[in-house]
Amino acid sequence: MRITQVLIFGLLGAALPIQFAVADADGERAALAKIIHELQAIDPLITEAASQANPDARVRFQYDWLRQDLDRIRLGIQEHIDAPRSEPRTFPPLRGDYRR
Repeated sequence: MRITQVLIFGLLGAALPIQFAVADADGERAALAKIIHELQAIDPLITEAASQANPDARVRFQYDWLRQDLDRIRLGIQEHIDAPRSEPRTFPPLRGDYRR
């Protein structure tokens, strides 16, 4: 697993203590809505990091790719909340590698 994926899942895990005591559709939707909220809260941090990046660096972090992946994750979660499906869906893979 790439470091950025570990970071994203770590942030989500730390920000969202999910209790697995009772599994119900409303509880799942509420937890998923919290995940969407936390992903939206990360955006200002990305903007801040991008503003402090060295534009002359040989290897640059691709903030736009990170934003695209986070948007894709948010969209997937929102689609599940809006119209849960019983059959598996396919979706494009995340880039995961933000160094160039």
